[in-house]
Order: sequence, then structure tokens, then C-alpha cells
Amino acid sequence: MSTTKSEGHKPGRVQDQVWTVDAVRDLGVTTDVETAAAILGIGRTMAYELAKTNRFPVRLLRIGRRYLVPVPAILKLLAVE
Repeated sequence: MSTTKSEGHKPGRVQDQVWTVDAVRDLGVTTDVETAAAILGIGRTMAYELAKTNRFPVRLLRIGRRYLVPVPAILKLLAVE
């Protein structure tokens, strides 16, 4: 008899995080698109589509193929700072 382990729900994923103001501040100066999307309630696929078409809700920094999102811009959008 063999058993298989299902990946299923992975606690600790960005989408599962509770995003308090302090948790967002603790991210540091920048974060990735996936994390910013989770904070803003945007799905991962939509977030990357918005980033590619320059329609992401906050300013993005493009470094090579990678997008970085300034955390202060997220806080400003959320009217925290």
C-alpha cells in the first residue's frame, strides 16, 4: 500500500497572510508583485497583467524581468501614510 502526500493548501502563502498595516510596513522598502497584489486584493494573474500594461494601482520598478513594488506607495494608496 502506498500513500501520496497532497500539496493542497499551503499555510503561509502570500494570499493567506493577514495584511495589517504593521505587516505591510515590515516588508521593508519594496516587495514583489504577488505580495502587493495580495495586500490590495488583486489576483496574481491580474496583477501581472496590470504590471505588463502599466496599469498596476501603484508605481512599479522594473529591474530586468522582475517587478518591484515600493511599500510606501502601497501604504499611500491605502491612505495609511
